[in-house]
Amino acid sequence: MGSASARLLALLGLLQSRPDWSGAELADRLDVTDRTVRNDVARLRELGYPVHAVRGPGGRYRLGAGARLPPLLLDDGEAVAVAVGLRAATGTAGFEESGQSALTKLEQVLPDRLRSRLAAIRDASTTGPENTGSNVEDPGIDSGTLSAVADAIRDHQGLRALYRDEPVELEPYRLVSWQRRWFLVARSVGPAAGPGAGAWAPFRVDWLRLRTPGGRRFRPEPFPGDFSEFVVREVARTGWAVHARIVVDAPAEEVLARINPAVGTVEPLPDGRSVLVTGGDSVEVVAVWIGMLGLDFHVTEPPELVEHLRVLAARYARAVPG
Repeated sequence: MGSASARLLALLGLLQSRPDWSGAELADRLDVTDRTVRNDVARLRELGYPVHAVRGPGGRYRLGAGARLPPLLLDDGEAVAVAVGLRAATGTAGFEESGQSALTKLEQVLPDRLRSRLAAIRDASTTGPENTGSNVEDPGIDSGTLSAVADAIRDHQGLRALYRDEPVELEPYRLVSWQRRWFLVARSVGPAAGPGAGAWAPFRVDWLRLRTPGGRRFRPEPFPGDFSEFVVREVARTGWAVHARIVVDAPAEEVLARINPAVGTVEPLPDGRSVLVTGGDSVEVVAVWIGMLGLDFHVTEPPELVEHLRVLAARYARAVPG
């Protein structure tokens, strides 16, 4: 298989792609002998790559953690996918600079052929405005906070924080990205939790200000359901800056057939109508969502939404020739 250096890179790529290989499998994939595989493994070790072996018929090999970082080995599709993902990250509030920096570093370590392909994609494409669904800027996410929360989830370590300026102590379970925001599914504990101690709830990460030291380690409990579905359902009730319960003159089945699940939840009423529980970061956003239902509805609260709908009604009336 080609030159020795190309074969070493191919061997590294195989060892990175899955945790365990037999010598015979590697020899077959590289189209070389078992002895060549053993010699190439020895060369990788001399270069500082921790390749572990288990003696026996055929031998088995795995790439260990630590030592030097292996070179970036991506095929064409993988390289393009990573680059496109990083370009998307540059449009996410809080990750503009780090996303661009990572993209630049990726391009520097790719071979000329792939670097040229990524440059062609970059030069031939344009990114439109990211925040087209709201008149409120996307909240910035601190990468340090996101990393600290993820570490706490992994280690079953409690968190102490200020949440919208109120002290909380949380047992963190899962991060969920939804509607261009990050949410933490957690249980409230400690004296500040009050009668709601132990209850599951989604917490917006951009509203969290972590405090040190953190909380105590905890033994995780099974979560009753799907994390993503829980966030979508609960955020409609508690996770937006503006919340509304809208009575719709249609049964729940018809309303559910017309809305995106991200809009909110629907509750049936005894008289055949339904209630849409929804919200958003501004009354303008909520008004747009309920206006797209194409059904008659009634709003009594919050007052700022009622007033905004009055303004819209007058504006639309003026737009139609008398």
